[in-house]
Amino acid sequence: MAKIKGNKIKSKKFTFDDLELIILSLPTVIWYLLFSFLPMFGVLIAFKSYKLSPGKGFFGSFFDAKWVGFKNFEFLFARDDMGAIFGKTVGYNLIFIILGVIIPVTLAIMISNLYSQRLGKVCQTAMFLPHFMSWVVASYFVFAFLSPEQGLITKIMESMGFEYFNFYGQEAVGLWPFLIVILNIWKTTGYGMVVYLASITGIDSTYYEAAVIDGATKWQQVTKITLPLLKPIMIIMAIMGVGRIFNSDFGLFYQSTKNAMSLYPATQTLDVLVYNMLSRSSDFSMASAAALFQSAAGCATILFANWVVTKVDSESAFF
Repeated sequence: MAKIKGNKIKSKKFTFDDLELIILSLPTVIWYLLFSFLPMFGVLIAFKSYKLSPGKGFFGSFFDAKWVGFKNFEFLFARDDMGAIFGKTVGYNLIFIILGVIIPVTLAIMISNLYSQRLGKVCQTAMFLPHFMSWVVASYFVFAFLSPEQGLITKIMESMGFEYFNFYGQEAVGLWPFLIVILNIWKTTGYGMVVYLASITGIDSTYYEAAVIDGATKWQQVTKITLPLLKPIMIIMAIMGVGRIFNSDFGLFYQSTKNAMSLYPATQTLDVLVYNMLSRSSDFSMASAAALFQSAAGCATILFANWVVTKVDSESAFF
């Protein structure tokens, strides 16, 4: 602590305790430098015509590449399907944000009101388990049900006399938006529910005791106590979702659909587009431009969302 003597501020000298704190923070600082700040060097690829040259490696190819300014962004937005891709990315995320608040909050309130704590823990575990499952594993479960040849649902439909239906074909395009939303809810609801359930557990029980004495019903307790006290964490979770509105869960849209080109009208988002640019055409510059746009747009939207919250309820804002 700095000591004030007269009009002069006397700073405390560097001590051994300061050295201990610096040493303790070094692993975290090094991790962020290596994996968060150093990779930002690659952002410059978005402004170059970058292609890997034989024998030169990454850095040699990078320094030989010509600067093209914002031409990569111009080519990116000049694509005929870019409007549809943006629409799908933002549209899916809006649905995920809305349902990602309503469903977990509802389930958290229901579980918190269960009389059996053992049943509540079983429900929590069952709902939280999909969060730890990768989309690669989940995609095989989906394929086991929807496989055109040996899928469980396909076989059931055949046994009931329905015509052959390829869930990964053009005829299933209209079905996959609903399947994607269901899969996203199945995998992410458990995590959100645990967050809200922890917040409900932290609410002072005397509020509910006073409400019971006043004759409040369970519904009144939820609407007058639980939901108002959950509002700050609900707003924070929504703001975090808005910050990712131009990003999509790559595993959900790529792995679960087996990257079937026939499903692109319903499943190709910006992240899938970036991956296909890299894997099929090796267009590093265009892919980097798309990824940079996603990051910049996400930062802008999260700042805008936080500004809106400060105007409505400043206490619930991030900063």
